[in-house]
Amino acid sequence: MRHRKHNHQLGVKTAHRSSLLANLSSSLIESGRIKTTLAKARALRPSIEKVITLAKKAHATSDTSQKVHYRRLAIARIRNKKAVQKLFDELVEQFVGRNGGYTRIYKLALPRLGDAAEMALIEFVEVVPKKKSKKRKSTATKKSKELKETVAPEKSEEAESVSKEEEVSETTVADLPDSGEEDSVENDQSVSTTEDLNEEAVFSEKEEVQANDKSDKSDKSEKAKETEENNKKESPDSDK
Repeated sequence: MRHRKHNHQLGVKTAHRSSLLANLSSSLIESGRIKTTLAKARALRPSIEKVITLAKKAHATSDTSQKVHYRRLAIARIRNKKAVQKLFDELVEQFVGRNGGYTRIYKLALPRLGDAAEMALIEFVEVVPKKKSKKRKSTATKKSKELKETVAPEKSEEAESVSKEEEVSETTVADLPDSGEEDSVENDQSVSTTEDLNEEAVFSEKEEVQANDKSDKSDKSEKAKETEENNKKESPDSDK
């Protein structure tokens, strides 16, 4: 009886489906993660996990004939010798401590643009390495101590050189003549000259104002005389 055997048909014939799963399996082994439709990912999971089980059996046995037998069975399923070699020689070690569940499927939110098919990611489940934080911390502390020891003498040498340069600069400054007094004298002279110039400008402005006032007064007096003369000339005419 073939009850419950109608899963993962993918809408194609048997030959097409077997070649499709073989290609998907080889690409998954080579890259470690592939993006495909959700239906293909669900169909790929049982087939690739059976091949991984063959690789684990070959890794566990010491009989060379059994190893060759399992390898040939995997080649018959995957149809790619390079992918089978990579799986049996490199990737099988990360699955030794796991009893099934060698792959993981992530369902993606965005569907495919062409036919709106649901997309998914399928990848291998890697074994989490054991924590070695203590050893790493110890090595890190040792390295930091060594760096501090190597940097400390360099810093001391730099400090000594800086102190020597400061001493040299102080001695040179002490030997130089006092230029502060000369600068102050020059500043005083410049201030005095500017004050003199300002005073001259103020006096010249006052003189100009006075001259303008005098000219205005003279003009007013002349105008007053002219008006008086005109009045005198008009007065005898009015008497007549």
